[in-house]
Amino acid sequence: MKNKQQENLFDLRASNWDDTSRRVKLADDVADCIIREVNPTKDMDVLDIGCGTGLLTLKLQPHVKHITGADSSVKMLEVLHQKVADQRLTNVQTQMVDFNEGSLIHGKYNLIVSSMTFHHLENLDKVINQCFKVLLPGGYLAFADLDKEDGSFHENNEGVHHQGFDRESLKRLLSQADFIGIRDMTATTVVKDRGEQGKQEYSVFLIVGRK
Repeated sequence: MKNKQQENLFDLRASNWDDTSRRVKLADDVADCIIREVNPTKDMDVLDIGCGTGLLTLKLQPHVKHITGADSSVKMLEVLHQKVADQRLTNVQTQMVDFNEGSLIHGKYNLIVSSMTFHHLENLDKVINQCFKVLLPGGYLAFADLDKEDGSFHENNEGVHHQGFDRESLKRLLSQADFIGIRDMTATTVVKDRGEQGKQEYSVFLIVGRK
């Protein structure tokens, strides 16, 4: 979901991405929030946009019929493939998708999820409209990302198109794409140690809309 330079950075980080406990906790918290708010079931086909190494994908996997992890980083998807093989999972597959390069989603889904990916996407309105098109009637879009921040969340803002979001603006985009039942809630808080500046907290929301 990133531009080419950003994609290469994610490729380089893939092998040790899961070593950061903060990232694992974030995925756990977002998964818990999605499970509470959407209640995914065993008859659902699910797409995880910007799945990375599959932290969110594999948290949702036991709750659904089938889940596809989509990402633009080959190395991230390779890590997910290895996890799927190691765990002998039969209801997980992957899909290469790079929205910033004009890629399209393949398939039809009951639920589309995403965590911390939308701020890397340049044309959010096009992505949201595409999500609506591939959702089955009654399907849900549930995505988590940062509330508006001062640009300090990332050490390197290359490939970051949005420094967090205003929730109301995003909900308007969903409404314009014909989503209904749109709601938002705080999913979790990410705490980063800024050295002499101390710890800084960044709130992460979940927005849910239904087709």
